[in-house]
Amino acid sequence: MRIGIDKMAFATTNDYLDLVELAKERGVDPNKFTIGIGQDLQAVVPPTQDIVTLGATAAKKLLTPELEKNISTVIVATESGIDNSKASAIYIKHLLGLSDFIRTVEMKEACYSATAAIQFAKGVVALNPQETVLVIAADIARYGLNTPGEVTQGAGAVAMLISRNPHILTLEDTTVAYSKDIMDFWRPLYATEALVDGKYSTNVYIEFFLQTFTRYQQLTGRELADFAALTFHMPFTKMGKKGLEGLLKDRNDEVAQRLRTQLTASQLFSRQVGNLYTGSLYLSLMSLLQNSDLRAKSRIGLFSYGSGAEGEFYTGILEDGYEHYMNNIQEELKHRHQVSVAEYEKLFSSQLGMNDRDIEFDVTTDPLPFVLKGQKDHQRIYEAK
Repeated sequence: MRIGIDKMAFATTNDYLDLVELAKERGVDPNKFTIGIGQDLQAVVPPTQDIVTLGATAAKKLLTPELEKNISTVIVATESGIDNSKASAIYIKHLLGLSDFIRTVEMKEACYSATAAIQFAKGVVALNPQETVLVIAADIARYGLNTPGEVTQGAGAVAMLISRNPHILTLEDTTVAYSKDIMDFWRPLYATEALVDGKYSTNVYIEFFLQTFTRYQQLTGRELADFAALTFHMPFTKMGKKGLEGLLKDRNDEVAQRLRTQLTASQLFSRQVGNLYTGSLYLSLMSLLQNSDLRAKSRIGLFSYGSGAEGEFYTGILEDGYEHYMNNIQEELKHRHQVSVAEYEKLFSSQLGMNDRDIEFDVTTDPLPFVLKGQKDHQRIYEAK
């Protein structure tokens, strides 16, 4: 039985920041951001949006009444949780109007957990082939104003339906997971912004990719020539390049050139949105599929990484007509609204955060279909517009 990703959709906020403008404001050479980090634009989050509203918006693009009937499970992968107890999946299920006879859970392991969610979903479908699992990777990356990590912020959600006879990507059986207790990135319960050892984290990322890919080759006997493309977790696009070059080194044959070309295709959307944490790998996959000419039956490798640390390498086979089962991301990104650095700083500081007060936001200017109206009696209030 073939099991894999049947449909995919992406959602982000309506506002974005030009990182050249940010660089000028911070007194930094813009090339440090656009070339050194590999980012051009960054999603800016208004207080009326969070992982629930973004996740629901992405999922809404996937669903039809017929598809909803088969959903048995909703899994939200995030490291931007809104509650230490209640799963964000329950809020999303309610906003989408899904049946009450559904299991809803939230998963966490830094940027990696969406991959675990997909693997778990595959197991659910294997046991119950008539069921479909909705997996949502939703995050808001925050490092603080005028900090070294500011340029690697971002926000968005990728929603995926995992089912039998998928229309996009059939998952192959061999997968390699690798984990170690490493302090390269973490966020204590008392903090709204992450703590990161950037250079160390990059080195760990490359090590985990090489470890998992080498192990995969040992298990399967496959070579680089067997892959049409490799996709990477991209908290910033230069990270994916570092991973690929760590493998290719000075290799410059036809296979290496092809993989570098496809990497560029996979980076395009991330350059315009920024860091999605759990969704970054899957946005790079969508970028690859919408900006390249890959043919059906091509094999794609996926490297997932979450600081702390865990990595996984696995593969999938493209299906005929895969391009018809995703929303057109480039077209949607064209309609966003650019904000100034001053507006971005104001919005950044207006988030609900760790606030115990009642608060009501003005939602009239937010064009997304789901909004966070505020908080009352310690409860977040959501609305489907």
